[in-house]
Parts: sequence; structure tokens; C-alpha cells
Amino acid sequence: MKKKTLGLIHTSATLVPVFQQLCQESLPDVNVFNIVDDSLIKDVIAKGELTAATSRRVVDYVGSAEAAGADYIMVTCSSIGAAVEAAAALTSVPVLRVDQPMADLAVQTGSRIGVIATLPTTLGPTSDLVKRRAAAAGKEIELTSKLCEGAFEALMSGDADKHDAMVAAALKDLSGQVDVILLAQASMARVVNGLDEETKRVPIIASPPQAIKHLATVL
Repeated sequence: MKKKTLGLIHTSATLVPVFQQLCQESLPDVNVFNIVDDSLIKDVIAKGELTAATSRRVVDYVGSAEAAGADYIMVTCSSIGAAVEAAAALTSVPVLRVDQPMADLAVQTGSRIGVIATLPTTLGPTSDLVKRRAAAAGKEIELTSKLCEGAFEALMSGDADKHDAMVAAALKDLSGQVDVILLAQASMARVVNGLDEETKRVPIIASPPQAIKHLATVL
């Protein structure tokens, strides 16, 4: 039987090893290739939104991944989710937003859902996705969104400790108010291991492991 091929499209090179490890563990019999262009996320941050021009480039990358032989394509950046959905409609192989399996799990887990992000350009699309997935599942939810302002900039300037402390504080604050917390960015997932047990009482879901778990069921 021919091996399946998964094409991953990233807006940060730092995510390549994260997904490489997850794929080795959960998708050992799947060929994986990566397309990386960090100018996509830089453009979204600079303009404060996902523009039509950047969306078109995302669609082009998805088309390139299909042309390269991908049986399934996943885009690992939540900020460009709307462009990913547009690309899916134009592609003959399945195309997945990295945060969709996470949103679906959150909707199944509880009705009070918290979303944390370090970028406003990610907080909006992820919150919107959770609301739409809840509506599709016919479930009433209460959504609380929290932005860790300055944390992303700290991480980009090399101060990972400051980033982690800010995210941890936000998680602690939210954990008393909700049934489940979503991390809107893959870069925040590493903070969870260092949290105290009290904060970890509430399920905290990160998109990379959840997305790869989902792919393991379909590939």
C-alpha cells in the first residue's frame, strides 16, 4: 500500500521540530514535508489583520503542497485560519486548520471555554472558530478571551522566561473561571508543563498534539 503524504505549511521555522516529533510519534508511516514562510505572519502582525494579498499567498502555498503530492494538508498557524478555509474550498485534497481539532475538543469538554493568545491577530480567528464549531455542534457556550499583551514580543526578542511567566499568569487567572482553556498559539504549549497542579485542574488544550491526534485517525 502506498504511503500517505502529509504537507505541513508553517509561518515559523520553530514549529518544524515540534511537528516533526509529533509526526514521528503518531504518524510513523506517513511521509511528511514542510513549507515555511515567516513573512506571512510578519505581514499579518504588521498590518494588524489578514489581508487579501496574504490570503492569496496562503492559497498558493496550499496549491503548491497539493502539487507536491500531499494527500492531506495542514496549516499550523491560527492567525491565517480564514485563508486556510478559503484554500480548502479550492483544493481537491483535505485541508485542515491546526486549531480546528482543538476547538472541537473544547466544545465537547465544557460550555465555559477560555481562549488565551499572545497576539491579537490570533485571538480573534481562534475565538471565532470556537463559536462556529459550537454552533455547528448545536451547543451553547460562554467564551472568555484573554490576550497576554507583550508576551509574543518578549519571545521574539529572546526573553522566553518573560513570555512563559506572562502566559502562566494568564492561565492561572482563567483556570478559576472556565471549564477548559485553549492555547491559541502553538508557541504557548511549552508553558503547561511548568504550571502548578491547581491551575492544571482545568483541561488545557494546545493545538499541535490535538491536530496530530486527529490526523492519526484520518490518515
